[in-house]
Amino acid sequence: MLSDVTSKTPELSRTQLLSREAGQFLSRRIWLPKSLYSALPVFYLLAGIAALLATIYISAWFWVLPHYLLFSAACVHLGIVIFRRRRNP
Repeated sequence: MLSDVTSKTPELSRTQLLSREAGQFLSRRIWLPKSLYSALPVFYLLAGIAALLATIYISAWFWVLPHYLLFSAACVHLGIVIFRRRRNP
């Protein structure tokens, strides 16, 4: 009385297959060289400060200005958080 129900995989749609593959891709572990890994907080801080300084040179209120400010705030915050987590275990 063995059934082969468990051996059959259900047919998935294209969207379901893409979402499954995307989930597996996003949950993969990646390996970074030590020098690149240790430079990440500095890169985030420099990118945030550069984006903040770039807003000074925008002469009018364009649609890009809020994006620059949001990007700079996110980068500076992320750089500080990573730096603090690495310094205080």
